[in-house]
Amino acid sequence: MVQNMKNIISTDKAPAAIGPYSQAVETGGMVYTSGIIPVVPSTGEIPEGSVAQARQAFENLSHLLKAAGTDMEHVIKTTVFIKEMNDFSAINEVYAEFFPSPYPARSCVEVARLPKDVMLEIEAVAVK
Repeated sequence: MVQNMKNIISTDKAPAAIGPYSQAVETGGMVYTSGIIPVVPSTGEIPEGSVAQARQAFENLSHLLKAAGTDMEHVIKTTVFIKEMNDFSAINEVYAEFFPSPYPARSCVEVARLPKDVMLEIEAVAVK
């Protein structure tokens, strides 16, 4: 019954799901993304360094939101998981390039490890 209430979103312009989950789900005019990591979708490569990885992750998120019929301006909440809190300022600068003011609400937490040993992962909630 729930399946009729949700629309599964996927795109080859963002990393494919590497487990039993969807890239994003839309329901009730809201889009919920899974965690997006900085993998280059066409090659599977991971850029070097936190700044390059942040740019790639945010680009991947942007493509996924576009596939869902929305964009970065309609994001209302993000959660950013970072491997190293010392990268917070640098990642913040890249974040500000992708999200226009007024900024979405955000949580940012340091974690011990992320998939494929990347430096960050981001998930978002957007209005369609």
